[in-house]
Amino acid sequence: MKILLIDDSSLARRLLRKILEKENHEIIEAGSGMEGLEKYYLEKPDVVFLDLTMEGLYGLDVLEKIKEIDPSAKVIVASADIQKQTKNLALEKGAFAFINKPFNEEEILDVLRKV
Repeated sequence: MKILLIDDSSLARRLLRKILEKENHEIIEAGSGMEGLEKYYLEKPDVVFLDLTMEGLYGLDVLEKIKEIDPSAKVIVASADIQKQTKNLALEKGAFAFINKPFNEEEILDVLRKV
């Protein structure tokens, strides 16, 4: 599976990459929302892991734009924001799932199996 990681934290991207590469997924990384949109358009990944809090373009805005490009896009929001309202908003905007940081390997792989 080709997976795009959009997160301004290189540590978060590295941790996710380590988990996902164990399962032999192809990983593409973007360090900002704008870069993420560009890579989504060019690479057509099967799944996107998307952070919410990033400089420039906020994650929910990135989610909306990805859904405009591809309404069937599978976007998993991965955020440290634990507010239920934020989770509900992400799901209303079309996120496939919402997982919290710090990452739990089993949770990530479980969500990915459901995609």
